[in-house]
Amino acid sequence: MLAKRIIPCLDVKDGRNVRGVRFSADRDAGDPVELASRYDREGADELVFYDITASADGRAIVMDLVRQVSEQVFIPLTVGGGIRTFEDVRTILKGSADKVSINSAAVRDPEIVNRSAESFGSQCIVGAIDALRRPPADGHDPSWEIYVDGGRTATGIDALEWVTELVERGAGELVLNSIDADGTRDGYDLALNQAVARRVGVPIVASGGAGRLEHIHEVLTEGQASAALAASIFHFEIYTIPRVKEYLAERGVTVRHYET
Repeated sequence: MLAKRIIPCLDVKDGRNVRGVRFSADRDAGDPVELASRYDREGADELVFYDITASADGRAIVMDLVRQVSEQVFIPLTVGGGIRTFEDVRTILKGSADKVSINSAAVRDPEIVNRSAESFGSQCIVGAIDALRRPPADGHDPSWEIYVDGGRTATGIDALEWVTELVERGAGELVLNSIDADGTRDGYDLALNQAVARRVGVPIVASGGAGRLEHIHEVLTEGQASAALAASIFHFEIYTIPRVKEYLAERGVTVRHYET
């Protein structure tokens, strides 16, 4: 059985790591370079770096900071934010990232996913999803809408239809960011992860809502996710990565253990 992954996330704004509730990003959560070093030492399986205002601001990602972070870690690094063109994907992969997370750009120009996957391999291309649950309709299954520009702009696109297209175009992994759950620490959107898992055959990284150890266990088992991404609980040291892995292992979940 493949090991489940635990992935801290750095949400970077103006050179600082920030956190908030439902994409508000209003609380300083530390220096991203220092945090990256700590997570590498603690045994994180991967690290995600998002420049969370780059797309909305219409600017390129802060590559100098990406390089500083990459120098601190010896684990896979995924980078996203401010990607608009194929050339941006190339630049990020050449700038020490192992994977590129494409969100708003894929919605506006889906061919960027095809071209990037064909050039660099699907294993390097992550489809990032910012999804907001739609109001419930009587007798219908839950549904979610895709948002772009860091959760600021509604698209009208159905999330389940979009994840199917992303995978067909070559995305080798999906990150499911629940806008409803983000920063709440009330638990992941299990229904979203389950619905996507039924649609696609690529690894799913659950994001948004981790607050307790039980939440991570739930999304990796009941939620059918391949990995759990979390931010606040690690940044503010509510839990350490070794503690999370210990908890999961005690309950029969296969995880990778590292000497720290």
